[in-house]
Amino acid sequence: MTPEVFVDLFRDALWMVLILVCAIIIPSLMIGLLVAVFQAATSINEQTLSFLPRLIVTLLALMFAGHWMVQMLMDFFFEMIARMPTIIY
Repeated sequence: MTPEVFVDLFRDALWMVLILVCAIIIPSLMIGLLVAVFQAATSINEQTLSFLPRLIVTLLALMFAGHWMVQMLMDFFFEMIARMPTIIY
C-alpha cells in the first residue's frame, strides 16, 4: 500500500466520522444554547434543566438520521471493499 492510498483512506474515514458525528451533535448543541440563553434570561440555575432537552434532541436526531447514517456507513464499507485490490497491491 502506498502512502497516498493510505492517506486517502484515512481522509475518507475521518470525513465520514465528522459528518456522522455532526449530524448528532449539532442539534444537541443548538438546543443546549437555547436552554442556556433561557436560563440566563430567567436566572434559573438548575443544572438538570439543560440535560433532558439535549438528551431528547439527541435521541430524535438518532431516530430520524439513523437510516441515513447507516446508509452512509454501508456505502463507505462497499467502497472500501471495491478499493481493496488497490490497497493490497
